[in-house]
Amino acid sequence: MQNDFCNELVSIVVPVFNAARFLERTLECIGGQSFEQWELLLVDDASTDDSVRIIKRWISAQKERKNRILLLCNRSNRGPAYSRNRGVRAARGRYLCYLDADDYWYREKLEKQYRFMKKRGCAFSFTGYAFADSAGRRRGRTVHVPRQLTYREALVNTTISTITVMLDRRQIPERLLLMPENCEREDTAAWWKILRSGRTAWGLDEALSVYCRHRNSHSSNKLRAVWGTWRLYRRQEELPPGKALRCMAGYLAGALRRRLP
Repeated sequence: MQNDFCNELVSIVVPVFNAARFLERTLECIGGQSFEQWELLLVDDASTDDSVRIIKRWISAQKERKNRILLLCNRSNRGPAYSRNRGVRAARGRYLCYLDADDYWYREKLEKQYRFMKKRGCAFSFTGYAFADSAGRRRGRTVHVPRQLTYREALVNTTISTITVMLDRRQIPERLLLMPENCEREDTAAWWKILRSGRTAWGLDEALSVYCRHRNSHSSNKLRAVWGTWRLYRRQEELPPGKALRCMAGYLAGALRRRLP
């Protein structure tokens, strides 16, 4: 019975760092999912605000769900890749997905994506998403996604958002699931690593997740993303300069399209 349960279980990994302002909204969106066969792995990355207290209070109110919620606390700040990887290693479910502590999902996100994965038997899926401000109010356009992405296509079209991803751990070995911990854009690096192994990412073109942008860090995040993506092209993927520039042009064009109203 335990194996049957885990075969249909979706493991949700949420890295947390000083997210007290947003956590209640994020936790409520998980608790309110129409698909209820999930486990939640919250990994606090040495927060200095009330994040841990908020999480513990929410867990205590979950009653029959308590045994499906695990809080892991890093002794020191290790970054999102380390925190996500710690959650992955502790996960029991066949399916794996991620949510950041300041973003949220719509109620049917897990159900629709789980059924999408089962119908196609695919190892890797991602969905469309919407933008919102830090208060969670919808802003900007909805991001649409292609039906499929191969490795070569994903180098140019970096539309896969971490909070929309669902992975089948039965089809993808853990060594490919773990994110590199020594680079920028560690999530993108992980998706490329999986696709480079010959797998294809399937897109569900429906906005089921909401990515919240924060005004104070927006400009610096954009610059870091550009520089981090360039370094991925050159260092991790070892692309020659000309090909890296062509991929970068596609990346920048796509990033601009996603952010225009």
